[in-house]
Amino acid sequence: MSNSASLAYLGVDTGGTFTDFVLFHDQQIRCFKCPSTPASPELAILNGIRELGLQDLIGQGRLVVVHGSTVATNAALEGKGAKTVFITNRGFADMLSIGRQTREALYDLKPKAKSTPVPAEYCLETGGRIGADGSIVEPLTQHDIDTLISEIAALKPEAVAINLLFSFINPEFEKVIAAHIPDGIFVSRSSEVLPEYKEYERGMATWLNAWLGPKVARYLGNLQASLKTTPISVMQSSGGTTDAANASQRAVNLLLSGPAGGLAAAKHLGDSLQRAKLITFDMGGTSSDVALINGDIKLTSEGRIGPYPVAVPMVDMHTIGAGGGSIAYLDEGGMLRVGPESAGADPGPACYNKGGIKPTVTDANVVLGRLPANARLGGAMPLNSEAASLAVSELANALGVSIEETAAGIIDIANEHMVRALRVISVQRGHDPEEFSLCCFGGAGGLHICALADALGCPEIVVPNYAGVFSALGMLLAPRERQLSRTINTGLTDLDKRVLRQSLDELADTGRQQLEAEGIDSAQIVAHPSVDLCYVGQSYTLNLAWQDDIGTLENAFHRAHRDLYGHELDIPIQLINIRQALRADTLAIALPDIINNTPAEALDTQTVMMASTQNRLEKNSHVPRYERAQLACAQIIRGPALISDAVATLWLEQKWQAKVDRQGHLLLSQLN
Repeated sequence: MSNSASLAYLGVDTGGTFTDFVLFHDQQIRCFKCPSTPASPELAILNGIRELGLQDLIGQGRLVVVHGSTVATNAALEGKGAKTVFITNRGFADMLSIGRQTREALYDLKPKAKSTPVPAEYCLETGGRIGADGSIVEPLTQHDIDTLISEIAALKPEAVAINLLFSFINPEFEKVIAAHIPDGIFVSRSSEVLPEYKEYERGMATWLNAWLGPKVARYLGNLQASLKTTPISVMQSSGGTTDAANASQRAVNLLLSGPAGGLAAAKHLGDSLQRAKLITFDMGGTSSDVALINGDIKLTSEGRIGPYPVAVPMVDMHTIGAGGGSIAYLDEGGMLRVGPESAGADPGPACYNKGGIKPTVTDANVVLGRLPANARLGGAMPLNSEAASLAVSELANALGVSIEETAAGIIDIANEHMVRALRVISVQRGHDPEEFSLCCFGGAGGLHICALADALGCPEIVVPNYAGVFSALGMLLAPRERQLSRTINTGLTDLDKRVLRQSLDELADTGRQQLEAEGIDSAQIVAHPSVDLCYVGQSYTLNLAWQDDIGTLENAFHRAHRDLYGHELDIPIQLINIRQALRADTLAIALPDIINNTPAEALDTQTVMMASTQNRLEKNSHVPRYERAQLACAQIIRGPALISDAVATLWLEQKWQAKVDRQGHLLLSQLN
């Protein structure tokens, strides 16, 4: 992808409630939001393109789309994957059902039975078994292949997942089976999806890829057909992009597609502001995502999506079902609860005036005046404050308190959910929030961020420019990427460095070839080799950058283990996996500097319900409201205040002040 002035670049983030757009064209940035269309996500994208007036650019072949998709995520969470056959070796048909036999609640002696990922009749066994040393334990015969094809014909699946033992050592048997699968069936091989040890995790990744693959492939195919010859790239869970053709075959790598865009933008922001330590908080309409950046985006191979482990590399992120659309209700005991059920995009919160009647977090913010009644979400959608009040009043009547107190209670509970999530990725992992800046984005994040920073003890908040569409901006800032891995499993001191370098080079060559096939200049591609290490006998590994000096690598592992677990051991170290991340920067976006040096006056004053010094809810009818685009460089605004733009609103609480950065970012600090 060349950085040509004649091309226009469109970042698209499809969320559960809104679809966000960032257009970069002729060194200018435009933002837009429109309601998502969950039944057919591509419709919202086409609506946005039409509203932005980009049809001519499509016709001229001058538009490039980079897309973060929730199709795979939603299908996994809703259990709406394709009918899938799972093929493995004889005696291992129950592999995915047995799993690791771990209990979610350690002392629950009668746990509820979990549903099996694949029904027993769709788990097929065959020959072609490889041993741990690479030897052939059982051959794959023609009879085995004929039997499989007959069974598949009878079951009529949409997809097939092939997961043979130790296929990461020798993938030949998997390739032979795949070659005999009839055309029209989506095929996923474990030796291609995740060539690593741990047959259960590898099997789950392979099955997820096959189970979700047909739906993702259809969606991307429909989108590509609608956009004609427009190039489409898709954000992967690891924070890098790939072309739509590859993405359609790697659904399991798209499970955190949208949220990863926000982290890519946050990393870019941290570099530009010289803030290496960021805790990110992305609050949208349906959920909130939190992550921690300590110099770089951290990846994990121990992620989960719903009940399923996902061992492919993904950004290390914690997600909760608390967003602007989270529904408030009374439980069986009469206690106020918030989420995880969401009003979504249709009908949405009551204030959207689209038929929603259940009270949500957004409705509570409207009742409290933190979302002004004359605000227009996404720059176009008017709010119905009366509908919001009516929805919250039903809860208030049941609780026997005022509407305002009920709304404040909804906000407090939602905030507590989000603070708990922020502590999971910071305090519970040994990081002191006081050493980090809290970076807030997403359409709803600015309404809650001051309260969250107070609870965490973060001294600074960064609210970036374009915060309401920050993940869409991240789509344009993210590099093209391939994440490749291979299990080696050898003692670190027994390592043949020449053989290891050759294996790393082979992975790098594979990644380069794939990126070059997407039109990336080889000179742009940079390899980042790393290794997974553990003490002998451990089940979990730590990923460290590869260093040619084994002694230095050994010391780095001891130090990392001590930092994470509080101790180190005097026992041998095992090298389990090697990894290569191939990245190529594709588009340099320089956010324009603010040229206005005249401090902006408040547009008007709003009536906001806020806590008094006695922690009572009081009405303040003199809260100034500012238009963010009118703010001057270095202007300082002291709370309480509202700062709004077309895609987001910031509620600046009375103990905080905001200073405007030269690129329009807001740097919040506490008043002395």
